[in-house]
Parts: sequence; C-alpha cells; structure tokens
Amino acid sequence: MKHHLVRRIAAFVAFGFASISLAGAALAQSFVEAEFDPSIPTLTQLIGHQPGERITSPEETVRYLEALVAAAPDRARMMEYATSWQGRPLHYVVLTAPENMARIDAIRADMANIAAGRPSNGDALPVTWLAYSVHGNEIASTDAAIMMAYHLLAATNDPRVQEIMSKTIVVLDPVQNPDGRARFVSHFRNALGLEPIGDRQAAEHDETWPSGRVNHYMFDLNRDWFTLSQPETRGKVKAMLEWNPVVVADVHEMGGDETYFFAPAADPVNPNITSAQLSLYELIGRNNARNFDQIGEPYFTREVFDLFYPGYGDTWNAHQGAIGMTYEQGSSRGLVWERRDGTVLPYAAGVRNHFVASLSTAEAVAMNAERFLSDYAQYRRANANGSTGSGAYVIDLSQRRWNAEHLGRRLALQGVEVLRQSGPASVCGRSYPQGYIAVPQAQPSGKLVRSLLDKNTQLPREFVVEQEKRRSVDLDHELYDVTAWSVGAMSGVKIDVCNGALGGTPLTGAEPIASVGDASAAYAVAVPWTDSGQARLVALALREGIEASSTDEAFTKNGRTFPRGTVLFPVARNTPEKMARLRELAAEIGAETVALGDSWVEDGPNLGSSAFKRLAVPKIAIAWDEGVSQLSAGALRYVIEQRLGLPVVPIRTNRFGRADLSDYDVVIVPDGSPRGAMGSGGISNLRSFVAGGGVLVAVGNSLRTFASGEDALLSVEREAALGRSAKDESAEAGSLTKAEEIKSEEEYRELIADQQALPDTLPGALLNTVADTEHFLSAGYDGGAVVLASGSQIFTPLDRSNGSNVMRFAAADALVESGYVWDENRRQLAFKPYMMAQGTGRGMTIGFAHDPSTRAFLDGLDLLIANAVLVAPSRVR
Repeated sequence: MKHHLVRRIAAFVAFGFASISLAGAALAQSFVEAEFDPSIPTLTQLIGHQPGERITSPEETVRYLEALVAAAPDRARMMEYATSWQGRPLHYVVLTAPENMARIDAIRADMANIAAGRPSNGDALPVTWLAYSVHGNEIASTDAAIMMAYHLLAATNDPRVQEIMSKTIVVLDPVQNPDGRARFVSHFRNALGLEPIGDRQAAEHDETWPSGRVNHYMFDLNRDWFTLSQPETRGKVKAMLEWNPVVVADVHEMGGDETYFFAPAADPVNPNITSAQLSLYELIGRNNARNFDQIGEPYFTREVFDLFYPGYGDTWNAHQGAIGMTYEQGSSRGLVWERRDGTVLPYAAGVRNHFVASLSTAEAVAMNAERFLSDYAQYRRANANGSTGSGAYVIDLSQRRWNAEHLGRRLALQGVEVLRQSGPASVCGRSYPQGYIAVPQAQPSGKLVRSLLDKNTQLPREFVVEQEKRRSVDLDHELYDVTAWSVGAMSGVKIDVCNGALGGTPLTGAEPIASVGDASAAYAVAVPWTDSGQARLVALALREGIEASSTDEAFTKNGRTFPRGTVLFPVARNTPEKMARLRELAAEIGAETVALGDSWVEDGPNLGSSAFKRLAVPKIAIAWDEGVSQLSAGALRYVIEQRLGLPVVPIRTNRFGRADLSDYDVVIVPDGSPRGAMGSGGISNLRSFVAGGGVLVAVGNSLRTFASGEDALLSVEREAALGRSAKDESAEAGSLTKAEEIKSEEEYRELIADQQALPDTLPGALLNTVADTEHFLSAGYDGGAVVLASGSQIFTPLDRSNGSNVMRFAAADALVESGYVWDENRRQLAFKPYMMAQGTGRGMTIGFAHDPSTRAFLDGLDLLIANAVLVAPSRVR
C-alpha cells in the first residue's frame, strides 16, 4: 500500500491534477495552465524540487524569491521588514505591472493620503496583501506564496495575471514566522525515512516540544497584532502601515481531516466592522467558491473562525478598514496525510489550494478595483470625520505612569493618532497632575481605537442568546477566543472619555520614555514600586551589583507617601560609580527615582528598620518541555527576561527528578500538566526545594500537581461546577437507589448532569481582584488588579492557617471589568483565589490560578510577577 501511495504522490506533483493540464517551458511550476517565460527561474532550477514536492525552508524561500526579483526588477521588489529573535530576516515582495512599478512611490504616497482620510490625487491602486505561515508548522502556505510569485511573473498568457498586475499592487509576505518554520522543517527532515508516511502517529507528524507553530519565544504570532510584543509583529505592522492594503488574507492550516475554509467568517462579528466591509467579504468568498468549484475542491465558510477578537491578522486589519480574512487548509503536516475517511491528502494538494485561493483573492480585487479603493477611502474618511465619536480617550499619567506611556507609544505604532499633554492639566472636571495621553476618537483608525480602548466590546445580543440556549441543552458554546481585551485595563491604567482633551504633542511611537525625578542623593535613592519601568530598573540595577533593599510597609518622607514594595539604593552601600550607573539606567528605561537627603521619615518604618529586606539577583529556573504549555512557558520567560530583564534557565521537565535545584532561588512551573513528565521523583525534588528555602511558582493547571497528595504544597482543591457534588465512590457496585419521578425536562437534565463536571469553560474575560494588603506579594496593588481569567479552573480559598489568598476575585456584582462571563461562573468565581502563597519549611509556593503573562498583553501584572520572582526570594532567604 505504501509504495502505491508514494507513486500516487509523485504523479500528483509531477503532472498536476487530472482537471488541470500543465503547459509551457516550466512543467509543474504552476497548477494553472499557461505559457511561462523561460527567463524567470523555476523553483526546480534554483532549489531543486518542484512546488509541493518538498517543504521549502525559510532560507530556500528567500534565495528563490531573490532570484525572481533579480529576473524581473521592473515588476518585482523585495523588502526586508524585520529580523526574528534568531536572526532570520523577514521579507515581503511587491508585484505589479512595469508601468505601476515605475511610479510605485507615487502610488504608495497616494494610498497614504487615502488612509489619512484625505482625497486621492488619482495615483492610488488597491493593495492586496497576502500573508503566509504565521504559524511555522502551517507549511503549505509558504510554497503557495512561492508559486504565486512565480505565476504572476512568468505566466505570459493568463488574462487574470494581466488584470491583477495592471490594476493592483500585490504584496506577498511568504514567511511570517521563519524561526518556527525552520524548526518544523528541521524536525520533518530529521524524521523522514525511506518514504513519506501518511500515518498520523508517525514521527514526522508528531512534533517535538516546542512545535513549529510558535516563534522563538513560543508566541502565537497571530495573537500579537495589537500587543506588538514580538519583533516579527512590530516589523509587519510597520510595513503594512506603509502600504495601507485594502485586502489582507492571512493564510493558515488546520487539522488534516478538514477541507478548506475561507470567508465569510463565523459569528460573532465585532460591532466595529461595517456592513460595507461584510458585503466585500461576500464578494471575495463567492469568487473563491467559483474557483474552487472549477477544480472540484470542497470548502466551507461561516462555521468557525469569527471576526471578534482584534488581535488576529484578519480582525486587526479589518479594524483598519481592510477586508481582513483567514484562510485555512487541511494540513498534511508533512508530505502526505492519511485522512480518517480513507482518502489521502498530499502536501501538493494544500499548496495548490492555497495558490488557487491566493490567485482568486487577487483576482477579486482586480475585477473590482475601484470599489475596493473607494470603500476603503470612505471607511477611513468617515472615521476621520467623527463617525466613531468626537471626544478623546484620556490616559492618566499619574497611575502606572510607565505603562501608560508605553501604551500610548504602542497605539502610535499601530497608526493611531496619539497626543501627549505634558505637565499638570485639568479637563472635563478632572485634574491630571502629571499630564495625560489623549487618543482622539475622530481619526482614520477610529474603529480600532474604539475596539482597543472601550471598556467593553459587546457581543451581538442574538449571538449571546444562541450561546445560552446551546448551554442550556449541554452543547458547547461557539466562542473562539477571549471576549475582553480592553488595553487600558490590561495595562493597569485608568482611561476616561473627554470631549475637551484634544491638545498635545503627537507621539510617533519611537520616542523614549522620559525619566522622572532625581537619582542623585546624599542618603539614598528611592524607586517607588508602581509600574513595569520601576521593576525593570530594580532588576537591571541588581544585575549590575548595585545594592538595594525593599520595604513591606509604606512610609512617608517629606510629605510624600512611598508605597509598599518601594526599593531603596543607599549611597553608603554603593560606590559613586554604581550610583552614577543607577542614574543612567533610570534615564534609559524612563523610570522614576526620588532622591532622599537623609533617613528621617514622618510615618511608617525607618529606613533602617527590619521592614526593609535586602534584595539580590535571583537565579530563576523554568520547567521546559513536555507537560507544560509552550505558550505559557514562552510568555513567562519573555516577560521575565525581556520586560523585567532577569535571565531564566530552562530545565527540561524529565530532568527534574535528578536535577540539582540547590543553586536556584525560584522555580517556575508554567500552565500545564507536568506530573507525568516530571515523575514522582521530580515532584518530590521540587517539594524538597521548597522546604529548603526555595520559591516555587505554579501557574494555571499546574497548580493541581502541587495541590494534591499527602505533602501538598498548596492546601486548595479544584472545584466542580456550581451545584454539582462528587459522586459517592464508596457505594457498593450494583446497589439500589431511591426511585424518583421525573416531572420536567429541567429535572431530567439535572438528573443526567455529571456531578463531577467542571465549571463551563470561560472563553476569557477581564476580572477584578482584591488584594490582601498585609502580604508583601501584593505590593503595588493596594487597589486590586485587573486579570484575565479563562477556562474552567476555580480553586477553593486557602485557609488562613495555611497561607494567604494574596489576590482574590472580587464579589460577584463587582467581578467583571470587561467581557462576557456565564452567570454561574461569575457567582462561583467571586471571592476565590487568583494568586495564593503558602509556606513549607523555609520556602514558599506561589500559585496563580490563571496565567498573568498570557500573550504578554497583561503588562499591568508585571509587578505581581516581579514580586513572585524577584522579591519573594529575599523574604524566604
């Protein structure tokens, strides 16, 4: 069977599909019949394989596209737009007719006019942006991009090519995640044997940890669009803002048993997406359907992949006025995949389908060029004229100042108009003693502004009704991602709306954050524990050997109250050179420092009190590999290393049983189920580590590993769903039970309900928490914090005799900050722990019921993470 399978694959690749005849000099270089210009190099000639015959690596992709551009410089340009964490360049290729390429700068400048809401001068052409392989193991898309570039440059008698090239600009972004793709290609080539194997259990389909889906820091780059935490995303967004595409197709893959998905998307649709945009989704979808029907390829639409969360490539671009779409092909995850229905999916089939969808999308834009351009112009112009509002969002700079400044710059990097008012100001009846950042509502990106800065984005009512109806009959809900992403709440800053706050100096996003205060002092320099910049300053200063201590209690000096957690750098314990370096670091980061002339305080502990504990650079390890979530591990490491500035040592989970943990101050176990990978020896070793004075930080589902057994490190239990109770396991098998009359369907459903069922899965919402202000781990959060909660995990509170519920969820009526929460989840989560701490021996276990580092977009929780990994070791040492 296998040999027959290989022959079928070879025939498929070399001779194309039965419904498509290949002609011309470049046999099997395109799946569309045409004559091809022999001066345009083929993939076979340059790289050595035909499209779909092998999985092209990132380096091979760049080398081939460079050759295409060199062969047709009048129709193609290649631009480098970013460098990955591992040093790989990211490129896009611009394709258009020679007469357009000759005036490409004028076209781009006029598109910028339109994007700014100004009238066109007649130079603009619609830009179609086709992006591939944002998930590195979604492999066929990059080879489709290669084929697309070749076909547009080499096909000499395809009328669609002429129309696309003459009426539009096509931009191909062939490899959005080169580090992840390189990881997958290496894995696949290392596992390949005598022939490709379609068995889904084969090693070539079973990726090692981490998978190729994620980038170096193990981020899902398709959730990073408004967070801009990764260099690949920042470069891509900057490039898109330079071209202002009217259509963006983000080309993905899904499970190999599926067919092909393209727009229109599923419900719910974000309310900031317009009806005019939805009609263009329909237009493109119908053209795709026509092309797929011609080749006899099945597809589906609307069933999944919604347009609600604005952190995806489709929805973020839709909020900019483009028609942003997700395309999904069933993936072979190698060169061949045996589907459950008995058919075979060759790699070349996925390449062909993505190529057809790409060509069809570009064709739809070209056939309706004027409409796409005019609709985009109308969208941007209406926003600029105030269709989204006439006031401004005002970000207070006196609350988490560094995070507020950083948020303003992050918005500016997304093409949002942002104004900064320096110095004290009063607007709309409120005083802003340190100034404010204003984000006008009336601007071309106004709908993106609303979606990101509104406290809440409402789900469509009819969708909510349908989901509640589904849940009432024990069906899963259809929410695909989180329901809340209010960036102000996630950054821990306060945002108001005011009609009078429209003045200030524009921010571009490139400006450094200015430091505040004076770091020269006769006695000490104080660093108030207030925001992410402060935590980074302390971490970097400690790494440079600058002596410091922090306080567990607030104190007042010279009329100013310094909050719990404030760090002191005493002059007497540091050389002049170290204090000078502290000043330099504060200026580089934009942190706040306060010079203290002497040690006298008006209230609170004296600066020599035992309330101040010496800080030291902690040695931090993190559980790495099978058993923990790659997304959680990557985000935690990223936040600690890149935002706080502390190095992290990854230790593979299967090594914990024999690892010497005595050198470490902190061990982090990310979200996951590590028990199996660590084994009983690893769990026991971690218990000994804590008893000996270490700090264990357990996150998300990993809490269950350390909250069970005779020597549990956290005395909490996971709760079943509200109203359920565990079944009586002591009852004898076959014993009789009381007969009951069932009087209604409601009673029937209650009787068949699983009494051990977990709470219904929470899609993801922003919730309010309340701090235990007596515990040092809550320093910086006297007023509570906004956190992200998702999933079905709810824990019982810690008994006071065992530990502290450092941060607990607010009461039910005050719980939800933003997003949609099932009513029973809201009631059950109230007063339950979010962050907890329990001592064992000389050490401490810290538990986060939900990951505070998720997607790196909760920077308002950076101080909580710093408290756990930087401050806690000094308290148990």
